[in-house]
Amino acid sequence: MSTFLRRHWLLLLLLAGGVALRVVTWLAYQPALLYIDTFRYLGNLEELRPTDLNPLGYTLLLKFLLEFGGFAWVQAAQHAMGILLALVLYRLAMRYTERGWLAAIVAAPVLLDAYQLQIEANLMSEILFQALLVGMLWALLSRGELTWKRAALAGALLAGAVLTRTIGLVVAVPFGLFLLFAFGGLKTWKTRAGRRHVAGRTLAGLAGLVLVMFGYMSYYAVHAGQFGLTGATNNVLYGRTATFADCSKLSDEGLRLMCPEEPLGERKSVDYYTHFQYGSSAWPEEPLPDERDKATLARQFSYTVIMNQPLDLLGEVLYDFGKNFVPVKETFHNDVPAERWHFQSHYPYHDVGTETPQVYQAWTLAYDDELPHADRALASFMRDYQQNGGYTWGPLLAVFLLLGILGAVGVGKARRSPLRSGAFLGTGSALIILAGSSAFEFSWRYQLPALVLLPIGGVLGLAAMFGMGKKPAGGGRRPKMDDYPDDVDTAAVSEFRSRYGEAPLSPLVVVIAAYNEAKGIKPVLQNMPTHCGDIPVSTLVVVDGATDGTAEIAREAGAYVCEAPKNRGQGGALRLGYHLAAECGADWVVTTDADGQYDNNELPMLMKPLLDGTADFVTGSRRLGSGKYDSSVRWLGVRVFAWLASILTMQKITDTSFGFRAMPADLGASVTLREPQYQASELLLGVMAKGARVLEVPMTMELRNNGASKKGGSIKYGANYSRVMLGTWLREYVLRGGKRRPYVRRTAPQTDERKPA
Repeated sequence: MSTFLRRHWLLLLLLAGGVALRVVTWLAYQPALLYIDTFRYLGNLEELRPTDLNPLGYTLLLKFLLEFGGFAWVQAAQHAMGILLALVLYRLAMRYTERGWLAAIVAAPVLLDAYQLQIEANLMSEILFQALLVGMLWALLSRGELTWKRAALAGALLAGAVLTRTIGLVVAVPFGLFLLFAFGGLKTWKTRAGRRHVAGRTLAGLAGLVLVMFGYMSYYAVHAGQFGLTGATNNVLYGRTATFADCSKLSDEGLRLMCPEEPLGERKSVDYYTHFQYGSSAWPEEPLPDERDKATLARQFSYTVIMNQPLDLLGEVLYDFGKNFVPVKETFHNDVPAERWHFQSHYPYHDVGTETPQVYQAWTLAYDDELPHADRALASFMRDYQQNGGYTWGPLLAVFLLLGILGAVGVGKARRSPLRSGAFLGTGSALIILAGSSAFEFSWRYQLPALVLLPIGGVLGLAAMFGMGKKPAGGGRRPKMDDYPDDVDTAAVSEFRSRYGEAPLSPLVVVIAAYNEAKGIKPVLQNMPTHCGDIPVSTLVVVDGATDGTAEIAREAGAYVCEAPKNRGQGGALRLGYHLAAECGADWVVTTDADGQYDNNELPMLMKPLLDGTADFVTGSRRLGSGKYDSSVRWLGVRVFAWLASILTMQKITDTSFGFRAMPADLGASVTLREPQYQASELLLGVMAKGARVLEVPMTMELRNNGASKKGGSIKYGANYSRVMLGTWLREYVLRGGKRRPYVRRTAPQTDERKPA
């Protein structure tokens, strides 16, 4: 259980917030929020007419859910679907990355976005549309090789999305391209077996899509006499083109009759021309020419305007598309009011006719035996949450979009990464839905599918570019360690005690973690002082599963050696050293590296503030002293991470990764350390969270005396170092409330006269 909590703690934190917000929303608006479209669904529950403005997908779900309860039950079910969506997306991300913090980023928008919460409280089709799209992603990406059966299931789910919201039809483009080129690209087509596999899954996926669609369209044909999906085709296209049509270019008398009365520059909204003007039985007033009906004229008008003004149409669409990524969700000129998707401090009534309140009340009384109402305190809380930033920031969605595109086109390591296909599917689906919606009109409601598609696409793109994908068994980033002592610690301590006894170490112990450092560790040990002032110094080398004779060379040089039977990383070796030193009689612990980067003669300078009682943790700083860097990226990284740590801890820090440091033995053993590698910031932020007084002193850092760093290249090192620093801060400062009281030593030094010369 402890391992599970450590691995998924960020998701669990977000999940708790998401559940709490949904409970508050459900209690705030009873029995549910009803929008204009809601009454179209409710009015079609019995007859199930496919020719209405909305397709039947959500109507069928609503009819099913209402068999078990009223509107309040439906709202609760939709909130549960929102939670399930977040969990499915998280699991899908973990399938490819195994990094809990990355996967939690994918789930966060669905769990915490107030616009998502508001639409779940509405009896509206968006939540089902999102669920079907995520189901398609799961079928295509969830596990193993993409079989024809899973492709067919994905096609059927996509068809279900189209029959819920017809804009889903545009996803057929990235869906088809994914089936043709995913997991291998053009290479898959070079062999006969590859071509057969791709052809099989593609035909199965398209068959799943087409068969479901054909079945529905046949049902439509029974009612309408022709194949179709919805009765909204003509008015939707007319509404968009009416806003920018240049009527002077129309020579056909019938088409001129369809042109709006308002001149260019004073036109009303797409929504107005779609629903109010075209939807009015009294419009147009003049007799229609020849034998063309209103639908035919609207269709011809739209096509003619598009042919005459293609650039105007493109400009309108691009402008609306760009609105998805602005920082503040506001109402743009002639757009659907953003207030429709805002929580209100009262129960909101939307205009559905002359007797709007009575219509609302009749439906809620029929299904829930109560009038629609809001809890003012809870409703105000949700409104404040939404208005004060409780939504996914538009520029963040743009970042997800950019990362997804870069990963999909193969930037960096993505070229050969299996995550590239997933980045394409998620990002491509979101991109084409947002673009397709913008081709009609902009509404913040139409952005909601992006909340479930852009984050997963962006995260997979990021992981693909930087090689952060899931590795085969035995590879990849080492998992976090269990609490001390784990099996490796126990075996190492047992062997050490059998060799050296119970308390062989002096009051000051220098701990060195070493993995395959046979070529460089001998001069480091030969130059180690035997005393620091009057305090005798012991050197403890923790050999981290080395295979090159490091342990033998360290013993020959006079060091105490503790051998870990398994390589875990520098963090595991140092943690073992801290605890072993404390258990074997040490008052003070100093750490240094086995590669000769630090000047052992600076040990008295490092220890002086501890012995004077002016600090509890002393670390060197190459920025206050002098340091050499193996690359300009490392030079920059030292400064960036120092700035980040200073912001997080509210204390000025100049160097977070300096390995020459000193502390009381009990302090090092008391800090929670679970990172097997990249552990410097975990220790630093851990001791600061315990209230320890941290002091930096100017010191020297040279380049390694041999070999190369085992922590990977600069980009990988930076990404992992950031992960550890932020994760430690969240754990120690946010969850555990760090710095509640100052650090107090558990044991005092054996004498007050041990001071460096």
